[in-house]
Amino acid sequence: MTVHGMHRQAWVDIQADPAELYDLVADLPRMGEWSPENVGGEWQGEPRGGPGDRFMGHNRIGDREWSVLCEVTVANPPKMFEWVTRPDIGPCVRWTYTFEPIEYGTRVTETWDVMQLPPSLVGRTQEQLDQRSETVERAMITTLHSLKAYLEG
Repeated sequence: MTVHGMHRQAWVDIQADPAELYDLVADLPRMGEWSPENVGGEWQGEPRGGPGDRFMGHNRIGDREWSVLCEVTVANPPKMFEWVTRPDIGPCVRWTYTFEPIEYGTRVTETWDVMQLPPSLVGRTQEQLDQRSETVERAMITTLHSLKAYLEG
């Protein structure tokens, strides 16, 4: 269930195989190559990338840096990769990537759902929450277009 209207989705068509895209997205340490906010991730324990596996996601906006514990909830190659943030107190935010074969490649869809306000957003005004949602949407679009540029040259 999304709270405070904090749900965003973006997609792009990429001339690549769904399995190749899945592997890139599920390779969490590399996410920083494409995302303007996430600077990578690091597996906690053996990096299998399956449901229940945990990682620390590292993020940066301007001078503000933070890390958050995440847990993989869906690992269904080459169709879907999903995780939630703050499984210890939440889950707070669900991130989902889906990979749909199309005639000339794959439609990659990234979805962001706030299921429960994370501690950093508690006490914020609706206007501030809306601004955060807009920032995330722009970052998702940038991430997907960066993946496209990486694969299509």
